[in-house]
Amino acid sequence: MSVKGLAHIAIQAKDYKATISFYIDVLGFKLGHHWSLPSFQIKEASMLISPDQRTCIEIFDNDAVIAAQGKKALSEEDIAHGALLHFAFYVDNVDEMYQKALAHGAKAFIAPDSISLGEPPLLIKNAIVHSPNGEVIEFLEEVDFDMSNYTTSYKEVSKA
Repeated sequence: MSVKGLAHIAIQAKDYKATISFYIDVLGFKLGHHWSLPSFQIKEASMLISPDQRTCIEIFDNDAVIAAQGKKALSEEDIAHGALLHFAFYVDNVDEMYQKALAHGAKAFIAPDSISLGEPPLLIKNAIVHSPNGEVIEFLEEVDFDMSNYTTSYKEVSKA
């Protein structure tokens, strides 16, 4: 038995309809399934399916009682702390997706740029926004992170 991949990420929306609209209109997701579950105080929930048909984002209404990491931010200026720091989407063109997200209400965080990571250097192009709902979203042009033939093993790194 093994993990096949990431199934979905769940988020709670301050504005349910606007959040769904952002992921559909900007990122190209489609509405897969919609439901309510009164026993968990879920008035509205939807599963959005990514363009590659493999990964989904589950959206819950703001009053839903669901298991969560960390605590909600008290204001838009606060940073919510928990296990999830951000999530990233592969895109064809970081610059275009960044501008499209900003045009649909996202807030700029890190403008598109190319950076070098580690040794041997791995060049990536990315940008980061805060979605209108507050998620930290990274846009990343396709890159192969599997440097296992070139780098030391995790055990060697953790001993250092």
